[in-house]
Amino acid sequence: MENYNHFSRRKFLKFSAGLTALGLSGLYAEQSQAAGAGDYKALVCVYLAGGNDGNNLIVPMDATRYAAYKSVRGSLALTGAELLPSIMDKAGNPYALHTGLAEMNPLYISGQLAFVLNTGMLVQPLTRAQFLAGQARPSNLFAHSDQTTQAETGHAKPNGTGWGGRLLDITGETGNLAGISTTHPSLYLQGQIVTGNAIGPGSNLNIIALNSTASAVSRRKALDAILALDGGNPIRQVANRMFAEGLKLSDDLKALDNGLTPLATVFPNTALGNQLKEVARQIRLRSKLGSGRQVFYCSLGGFDTHNTLKGTQKNLFVQLSQAISAFYAATGEIGLQSQVTAFTQSEFGRTFQPSGTGCDHGWGSHHLILGGAVRGGVYGAMPEFALGGPDDANNRGVWIPKISTSQFGATLASWFGGADADIAQVFTGLDKFASRNIGFML
Repeated sequence: MENYNHFSRRKFLKFSAGLTALGLSGLYAEQSQAAGAGDYKALVCVYLAGGNDGNNLIVPMDATRYAAYKSVRGSLALTGAELLPSIMDKAGNPYALHTGLAEMNPLYISGQLAFVLNTGMLVQPLTRAQFLAGQARPSNLFAHSDQTTQAETGHAKPNGTGWGGRLLDITGETGNLAGISTTHPSLYLQGQIVTGNAIGPGSNLNIIALNSTASAVSRRKALDAILALDGGNPIRQVANRMFAEGLKLSDDLKALDNGLTPLATVFPNTALGNQLKEVARQIRLRSKLGSGRQVFYCSLGGFDTHNTLKGTQKNLFVQLSQAISAFYAATGEIGLQSQVTAFTQSEFGRTFQPSGTGCDHGWGSHHLILGGAVRGGVYGAMPEFALGGPDDANNRGVWIPKISTSQFGATLASWFGGADADIAQVFTGLDKFASRNIGFML
């Protein structure tokens, strides 16, 4: 039987599902004070599940590229009131955002928002000719499950840990509030040392029968005694330990939450809005302890738009924009705006060429990063809008990424506090790229 520290991900997820039903999916560890006094930072991943069509997230508006965009995208092209054309990159090139991202426009203009173009999983820099020759491809491109795993692990050949968890490992943060998912348990939060918790929005992981009454105190003592029994069964021992640590996490959350007034920031009552409201609450609770690091995982599904892309994506972008802008305002209310950075990730982009009213699985896509420590701007380059062109992996506009997931993550890791040598261990293969820092963080 594996020891506790090597409890497999499959076993963890299976058991976590049972604990989630009780509101107890967390693992507890002693709080770490590894960082310097007052040195607190958090990363918040907002995962766009299904493969977001980045082609309609941000659109170049110079005459030549917009004409090429309209020509190939056809009925999926954004026009007129569907665009918010008011941003420029540092070279003065004009861009427009999807109209569903209305709250993002002023944040870009004020310098707190950045876009990274055509990023995705790469083993090494790759040309069309090299791709067609079968050189250095990530495995199982275009498959949701495999590409989700690669996005969360930061590896073209996953090793069972996530890059968020590995970042916590290298900073020395092992607290029970270090890695938190506000949705399902996520591989992204699994380190070699750190194991993430799943905490649903608005929950302190209470068990109804264990309230503050005298009888509840007796029940808790009895439960603690049962969990401490060693029956000789290694699976039961691990299960009991996980349950006990979940109870400890619940105790800690209630203690930290005691006496705190609710945040004044109003979040939208949506799936993502409620998740980010919970993230803001957890940041507020953890920051009471002083120095440290946190990594969060949220998700918004529905981006597998093989049809009805325009209407579906607009609704999803409205939810994303409203929720993430409210979250940014909440970090200001907490006083940690420059110490919290949120970013989007997705398993892949989508084909530039339509397929009816939608588009199919692609590769490179565009992502946004928001926070007080973000160096606003547009980073990277748009692919050449030519089917079968130099940036196309086939003949449908499957963009070969120019910026790797590891470069994207390493830029965040550098801000988060990782030393260069440690970051190179988190994202192996960085040495194959000309730069490990894209420059979007201060």
